[in-house]
Amino acid sequence: MPALHVPGSVSPVPLEIADTAQARAHGLLGRDGIEGALLLSPASAVHTLGMRFPMDVAYLDRDFTVLAVRTMHPWRVGLPRVRARHVLEAEAGAMARWGVRRGVHLRADA
Repeated sequence: MPALHVPGSVSPVPLEIADTAQARAHGLLGRDGIEGALLLSPASAVHTLGMRFPMDVAYLDRDFTVLAVRTMHPWRVGLPRVRARHVLEAEAGAMARWGVRRGVHLRADA
């Protein structure tokens, strides 16, 4: 399974990758949660319409450097980030636990 590596973290985060239009459109809809994170690529914005739980959203540039991290509650629409090329989604609170914050460079193994 792919993994996300966060500098300073002891263990990698399980990672699902949504890299087709269909997978990105479906995202986390219909789920009650996620173990690990979902990477939407390419993407610069997300929405939480129809979501069942609040989630953390990290906007990443082309090199996987975190541009911003936001917590979004269900039934919200996020604004696109100009430099974002990828979006990372996880359950609310996960990004803080993993140390994902603005300026951190992440690495994803496929």
